[in-house]
Amino acid sequence: MPVGVSVSPVIPFINEPEMERILEAAAEAGARSAFAIVLRLPWEVNPIFQHWLDEHFPDRAARVMARVREMRGGKDYDSRFGARMSGEGVWAQLLAQRFDKAAARFGLNKVRIELDLAKFRPPKLPRKDGQAALF
Repeated sequence: MPVGVSVSPVIPFINEPEMERILEAAAEAGARSAFAIVLRLPWEVNPIFQHWLDEHFPDRAARVMARVREMRGGKDYDSRFGARMSGEGVWAQLLAQRFDKAAARFGLNKVRIELDLAKFRPPKLPRKDGQAALF
């Protein structure tokens, strides 16, 4: 079974320095693909995250949020399609380049694997009368 890894969320100055080691470990464990999503702070997640950040990384909290805002056009979050998962600007581009180079170095994302769906069968769901039924 093909396995991949999600390096997400990428949090500047918190787990971002570990990106290459995560990809290397994933490749060594047999992963064949990888992707990453830059930290997203929609709705009520934002104050919860910032509280967590202040509690656990008070020395870096301001730097982390400054970098997040640099990748989000000066805002804590940008919900626009195409920007919300990767961010924009120089720092987002640098993160994407680092990720792509590391993934290539460790042999990830080389080939897209086509899965054989011929043997897939939808699960049977119980009916109200106790009998199994297909979707």
